[in-house]
Amino acid sequence: MSFLSSLISITRYKVEGRLKAPVLETVAAGLKKNAISEIDDQSSEKAVGWTSFKKPYQPDFSGSDFVYGNYLVFSLRIDKKSIPPKVVKKYFMIESTRRLADSGRQQLSRNENQIIRDQVIDRLNIKVPATPHVYDLIWNYENSVLWFFSNLKASNEELETLFLRSFDLRLIRMVPYTAAHLASDLTAAEKDILIEISPIKFAG
Repeated sequence: MSFLSSLISITRYKVEGRLKAPVLETVAAGLKKNAISEIDDQSSEKAVGWTSFKKPYQPDFSGSDFVYGNYLVFSLRIDKKSIPPKVVKKYFMIESTRRLADSGRQQLSRNENQIIRDQVIDRLNIKVPATPHVYDLIWNYENSVLWFFSNLKASNEELETLFLRSFDLRLIRMVPYTAAHLASDLTAAEKDILIEISPIKFAG
């Protein structure tokens, strides 16, 4: 999701840790190393990586286009291929029938069927283009705050994993509880009380 959209969803994160100096070179290296890989014409079903905010389908981190003052702006891209189950079944049946005819047997083993299914899916994946999903993010590296423009569970989990691998920094999702717990003006006793608080369900 782009933050330029008329309707947006945002997840706010606290970035735990500090970037190694020089900061911009460290970030650029992490982005380049973990940039999205194209999987069209390949058997891979999924790819996850960083891409450019301005050119999400032609990632390029050679310059400093992702730098806006104290803010870093780039995107997470998740490419997925989806093959309808009935299409898989069709080609699986064709291939298994051919194998039986060639071998002269009445049935194939469970292992053979699984191998055929995997081979069919691999061949179909090579022909199917991946569908890209792009999620923008804004990172204030000086204040250690990051805004991710999605609150989908799957995309947030991919972000947290890739961010740690790219920059060796952990993201903490800032829900009201974590925001209160990390508040600098809370005493240790107040934080202990916060930990013991249980959620309350309100009847509608």
